[in-house]
Amino acid sequence: MGVRFRKDAFDFGHICRYSALMTRNATVLIVDDDEDVLTAARLLLQRHFDRVLTEQNPAQLPALMGREAIDVYLLDMNFAIGRNSGEEGLHWLGEIRRRDREAVVVLMTAFGDLNTAVRAMRDGAADFVLKPWQNDKLLATVVMAAALRRTRRQVEALSELPPVTAIEAQSPPMGELLSRLARVAPTDATVLVRGENGTGKELIAQELHRLSPRAEGSLVSVDLGAVPENLFESELFGHRRGAFTGADTERAGRFQAAHGGTLFLDEIGNLPLALQVKLLRVLETREVTPLGGDRPVAVDVRLIAATNQPLEELVAEGEFREDLLYRINTITLALPPLRERREDIAPLARRFAGEAARKYRLAEKTFTPSALRVLEEWTWPGNVRELSHTVERALILATGEELSAEDFEFSRPKSRSQEQSLNLEVNERRLIAQALETHGGNISQAAKALGITRAALYRRIEKHRL
Repeated sequence: MGVRFRKDAFDFGHICRYSALMTRNATVLIVDDDEDVLTAARLLLQRHFDRVLTEQNPAQLPALMGREAIDVYLLDMNFAIGRNSGEEGLHWLGEIRRRDREAVVVLMTAFGDLNTAVRAMRDGAADFVLKPWQNDKLLATVVMAAALRRTRRQVEALSELPPVTAIEAQSPPMGELLSRLARVAPTDATVLVRGENGTGKELIAQELHRLSPRAEGSLVSVDLGAVPENLFESELFGHRRGAFTGADTERAGRFQAAHGGTLFLDEIGNLPLALQVKLLRVLETREVTPLGGDRPVAVDVRLIAATNQPLEELVAEGEFREDLLYRINTITLALPPLRERREDIAPLARRFAGEAARKYRLAEKTFTPSALRVLEEWTWPGNVRELSHTVERALILATGEELSAEDFEFSRPKSRSQEQSLNLEVNERRLIAQALETHGGNISQAAKALGITRAALYRRIEKHRL
């Protein structure tokens, strides 16, 4: 789920609204030896994030990581007086990533160059900003970093498992999918992953990368649904200094950061037509031209794209280029919705319950037969993500030694009279779930069918945790 801006709408007010949607409960840690920098960054960010922590001594990072759940690290690259190589920042970036592979780190320095930025992003940094910063640009960068952390946490429960069992595949549809994936992964073929929201498309991209010859390189993910439209080009292709107002330094794009590895473009149906042309050219020439630049830069990446939208319909409506569709779907992997792989529901539920018990330090609980039956009978419009949230909530609130059917906060009406007696909240949830299911998870079509805007539908999806 993402928020898109108009091309001319990149102002502080829009950034604030964007941050309010994307950074609930986020914790940001700022690490810099300059107390004035810490104060300025804290005063800016604390209006938009639940918690903002500061630390002058990077040697305290291991202890902080041990006692705090940090979503975004804003890390200086030079701490010793007279140092400007960035090696200290790269060292601490490595230490953070060694302790938490899913950590989202934004590096900052007063001495920036493109080579350092590219190296930092290849080492796992989410982004790179130059001091002194412009408030709206810094805020936008940290907001997108927090959104990235949220996305990673959506698949964290699965990705923590040993790779060979990271994807549950007891059902025939998933067995067929993983068999196809195993044949495709060792090649450099471009892959299009299709599936409804919450089916695990990013997990498939991770598995393709892990099983490929590029596994030692970086897997760089971009959620195109969460990138403001006027930042698309800079985000993907980078920019040169002076390319636009506020471009005070060079910035490496995601293609350059993924050089030698894999680039995962999620929600590719959100890519504007003008950028579709440029993406097509990059895929054909294997070169990118940063915004404001006149010399192309060679890139060696494997592209994996994902969508929950019917791209063929977008082509027919003139919203997606047919030649780009042909280019990105050399191989298509279609993830079945959870309702079509019911054999996987019980194993997934047990896994999520065990992970939630460890996460919250609760006693592990088994499922009664009636509980498993209720889970297997539900339609799961939110797919695996909804199942994970449902099981986690049940484990936290349950009072018995086992999880029973009564511990789950949804119910399937058994008769018309029962259905009519449901309250407004339940009816609203049911109608939204039905609309999403009917339209294959397509937000625009579901919103049109319900007679509400996309934004209103997004709010209700969040409200009902679909």
